[in-house]
Amino acid sequence: MAISKIPNAGISNAVNFRNLIINGDMSISQRGTSFATMGNGDTQYTLDRFQWNEEGSFGDAELTITQDTDVPTGQGFGKSLKAVCTTVDTSIDSNTISYITQKFEGQNLQHLNRGRSTAESLTLSFWAKSNLTGTFTVAFKDVDNTRLYSASYSPSVADTWEKFIITIPGDTSGGLSNHNAHSFSVDWNLQAGTSKSNGALTTAWEAQAEGDRAVGQTNFFSSTSNNFYLTGVQLEVGTTASDFEFLPVDVNLKRCQRYYQTLGFGHFAMHESGSTYVMNLPHIQTMRSVPSKGLNISSNLRVRQFGTSDRDASSPSISSSNGSNNGSYIKVTGFGSVGSTSSVAGIGYTTSSNDGDAFKLDSEL
Repeated sequence: MAISKIPNAGISNAVNFRNLIINGDMSISQRGTSFATMGNGDTQYTLDRFQWNEEGSFGDAELTITQDTDVPTGQGFGKSLKAVCTTVDTSIDSNTISYITQKFEGQNLQHLNRGRSTAESLTLSFWAKSNLTGTFTVAFKDVDNTRLYSASYSPSVADTWEKFIITIPGDTSGGLSNHNAHSFSVDWNLQAGTSKSNGALTTAWEAQAEGDRAVGQTNFFSSTSNNFYLTGVQLEVGTTASDFEFLPVDVNLKRCQRYYQTLGFGHFAMHESGSTYVMNLPHIQTMRSVPSKGLNISSNLRVRQFGTSDRDASSPSISSSNGSNNGSYIKVTGFGSVGSTSSVAGIGYTTSSNDGDAFKLDSEL
């Protein structure tokens, strides 16, 4: 029997994780959907993998970031990141810069061949909308080698979604460390003082000059009427912007959970002493590093003791924690008396509506 070659399926834009950005469609927001009154030096993660960051001396500027449903028509997106100015700042200190950023692990970028003659070009594409027209800036930062490439884009029609494409060359100076720490960033600037904007936008990678980071940047904090939307963010190898790479929601969520995840309270609990229970927390997804642990709720924790009555913690707190990037255990204090010493084990859970996110684990960059 003759054997024929099976032709390629011919699927265009097949998923191959070419997008280096995680959650570029803004569909995952585990921490909530609204992040209000950020400013005056705040650094805070909002929608998954997108962080609000400020540097320098801070004035009165404040904003709210939300996960929104305003998206470009017919592009397949369901969510966007929306920023709204809530407090004006028109007297910008010279060393101030504020931006939305995504940070990258060095080990995820080794294929860029930075520091070699074969260093790859990168193309950033994204959809943005604002009531403001004029110049906005993006900064690409090599954190390992303190190097910079900066570029601008200009919304031309107010309150209208536009797609922007920025291509940057490879950098033959300085490779990225092959580790799980912060090596690279992409920043969408929203405000910049003179010492962050009095240079020139780069035409090649350079040793980072602070004045070149945000030249010409429009002041987003000039009016409480100002807004800025962002979605469809893609960073890929090459000099061409391909169609946005949509991932199944479960895949997208797991990629985000490497850096942040929430856990319910249905876990085995063992009484230690007094008002303290020790609880084992297997992680949903292997995390980037050993995470910090916290409580997402301030009351309504309960341990259902085997063979005896429930024990409640009206004001629980974590007294200590330990673990690895695959699992954690924590000690939670504030529970009522343990009851019979022969029945000290139980199952922990909440009596509130937050059953799915009682604990938060954070290993962000």
